[in-house]
Amino acid sequence: MGGFGAGLALAGMAGPAFAASRRIGYAIVGLGSYATRQIMPNFAGCDQAKLVALVSGTPAKLAQYGDQYDIPATHRYSYADFDRIRDNPDIDAVYVVLPNSLHAEYVIRAAQAGKHVLCEKPMAVSAAECEAMIAACAKAGKKLMIGYRSRFEPYNRLAIELARGGHVGPTRLITAEHGFSAQPNQWRLDKPLSGGGSLMDIGIYSLNAARYLTGEEPVEVSAVESTDRNDPRFVTVEDRINFMLRFPSGIIANCISSYSSGHNGYRVIGTQGWIDMEPATPYSGQSMTIRKDGVTAPRTLPAPAKNQFAGQLDHLAECIQRGTTPIVPGEEGLADLRVIEAIYRSAAEGRSVRMGA
Repeated sequence: MGGFGAGLALAGMAGPAFAASRRIGYAIVGLGSYATRQIMPNFAGCDQAKLVALVSGTPAKLAQYGDQYDIPATHRYSYADFDRIRDNPDIDAVYVVLPNSLHAEYVIRAAQAGKHVLCEKPMAVSAAECEAMIAACAKAGKKLMIGYRSRFEPYNRLAIELARGGHVGPTRLITAEHGFSAQPNQWRLDKPLSGGGSLMDIGIYSLNAARYLTGEEPVEVSAVESTDRNDPRFVTVEDRINFMLRFPSGIIANCISSYSSGHNGYRVIGTQGWIDMEPATPYSGQSMTIRKDGVTAPRTLPAPAKNQFAGQLDHLAECIQRGTTPIVPGEEGLADLRVIEAIYRSAAEGRSVRMGA
């Protein structure tokens, strides 16, 4: 079983709120859509984290969002003077929300500046970069967490508990499908920035779900790619990859990654029924249905005290305060990248790839 131990699935998510001596201050590195529309507004729902600094190469964005969030001019940084964050004691952690190919550089520089790091997924564009990032944070004595927000979303946490606990019998098969129609002219379609196509962007949700629902690491990977190279969106990156993962227990996961068809769901099929999530991993609106003993019924959870975005921001803050390890540390990002590299290799070579071989 990999780093996704069952006992960790709900770690930090139950019991009374942790009373920190002060809130942990974050600098957001990269002011694109995801940072400004999803992450930054959700600091308002945090108990242990607060937004204290911004980093961007666009002065207009620094001015706009700095004013909106009352960030003083002394706490607004360009990429050129990013390393000056080491001199700002208000910054405890940075959240790197840049194109994938820049993750390694800024995670390593943040660690060298003495800051803890939350890095958006995929962690980097290669397993080798992931290893360098982990080493840099370890050397600096700083925590490294990857932005797997679904691990802090109540329905996904429940799915992990039910799947690993054998609620519908031992798991035999998992299907996981993620995709959308990618719009042209964005950095995700430029391989030097993204490191790959749909697999690096949306397919990682299928892969990560298969890993967290089983609590295991795959031992064999088989993949097929289908990309229309006449489509101007896919000059340098792939469109669709279907991949199969075989796990040590015998569980098989059939997964879809797509930039030209819409999917967001997974199903855990056991010997006595199934657990279905559709949609599974959106920003909001998750829905669960369970079939057990011949009865199919929805499972509805109460609204959480904090959403998945605030949950992950607070989780790293609590880990910093408590001196504990995040449930999604750098090693989890590395595990995904190792499988992603095997998926690409399998698709390119037209054969199954054994992990570690």
